[in-house]
Amino acid sequence: MITLKNKALIAATIVTAFLSGCASVPTMDQTAAIEAINGNPPEGQARIFIYRDDPLGQSLYKDLYVDGKCLGETAPNTFFYADVEGDKDHFVSTESEFSPNHLFIHTKANEKYYIQQFLKMGVFVGGAALTQVDKNTALKALQECKLAIPGTCSSAQEVKLPNQQQTE
Repeated sequence: MITLKNKALIAATIVTAFLSGCASVPTMDQTAAIEAINGNPPEGQARIFIYRDDPLGQSLYKDLYVDGKCLGETAPNTFFYADVEGDKDHFVSTESEFSPNHLFIHTKANEKYYIQQFLKMGVFVGGAALTQVDKNTALKALQECKLAIPGTCSSAQEVKLPNQQQTE
């Protein structure tokens, strides 16, 4: 007979195994990563870096979006960047357990912005969230990450942004 204690132990083992696997996505060579980090956005634009250095959820891929458009899927120790219109409001979004989580950011032309994606425990599968970080924190983390090749998102190629959901 399986006791409540044994059920809890079995559940914990399954969750640990699920979260400790290893996910990977296609990445560019290190030269491209260094150029992206050290380079500047085109004139009048801003560059947004989104990285994932979180050890939690090694087997989970999480979609990223900028202004509702797919940027790609993250895996541990990967990053993306997007050049966006400067002096404008933008949304960076990530796939989460039940619906996307959004981070609002106002960019200034010719500036760089750094956002960390991190995973958090969910009810059925790990969720994801975003937080803006300072340059020094981000540059240290980016040195340990690989530049992911932009591509396809697994859940959708576009997501509705908060202002779109309210008006429809």
